[in-house]
Amino acid sequence: MRRLALALALVAAPAFAVEPDEVLDDPALEARAREISAELRCPVCRNESIDESNSGVSRDLRLMVRERLVAGDSDAEVIGAVVDRYGEFVMLKPDASGANLVLWLAAPLLLVLAGGVAFVSIRRRAAGPEDRLSEEEEARLKDILDR
Repeated sequence: MRRLALALALVAAPAFAVEPDEVLDDPALEARAREISAELRCPVCRNESIDESNSGVSRDLRLMVRERLVAGDSDAEVIGAVVDRYGEFVMLKPDASGANLVLWLAAPLLLVLAGGVAFVSIRRRAAGPEDRLSEEEEARLKDILDR
């Protein structure tokens, strides 16, 4: 029984990242806070939302989100305040606009470019050598190789 409880605790550990003293009394505000927290990346952890992370920075961010919501900020204002403080890196799914548009389009563009280079290279190899040896050159090469 203890092993089962330990296994469940280890599997469900990320779900308990939000500590009881962080939870808001208003269920609607808490639901909004959870939605916002799921969209924000922990600056310390790799690709974890602040809702899942146990780091101190994530706790501070969760508290900041909840404070802003209690103060009456909209979801966009809360996210904007976090992005202003930590930069666009803190967004798990950054907007595809401005400088980010280059990043969003670079990978597919490079993939198409690499595919084109590979296609041309393979076609050239399949065509065979363009410069064949003349009969005199072949005879001379055979004579050299026979020595």
